[in-house]
Amino acid sequence: MEFMYALLASVLFAAGIYSILRRSLVKLLIGIILLSQSANLYIFIAGGLTPASPPLIQESNQALIQPYADPLPQALILTAIVISFGVVAFFLVLLKRVYQVVQTDDLDDLRGTD
Repeated sequence: MEFMYALLASVLFAAGIYSILRRSLVKLLIGIILLSQSANLYIFIAGGLTPASPPLIQESNQALIQPYADPLPQALILTAIVISFGVVAFFLVLLKRVYQVVQTDDLDDLRGTD
């Protein structure tokens, strides 16, 4: 099962790189979104996929009982989702302003200083 997730993350990563290399700003945004999602999936896979219990210490125990899910990758992914949401929101506002001024989303038309 982890192989399928790794394959999916690789396909997302490749599609993100391909989209970033396109000439449109909208495709650049889609590529950034795909790259962030593939990075989140890689972190999730690296943390290990176990059908384990949540990492909560019960009242009768002094420590965690094996097996338990590692909370660190989940916290990293949650932080990465919030950061990528902020980046995408900023990029959308920037894209809207550029389109209002230049009337195009082609990167070759944005080379001038006018």
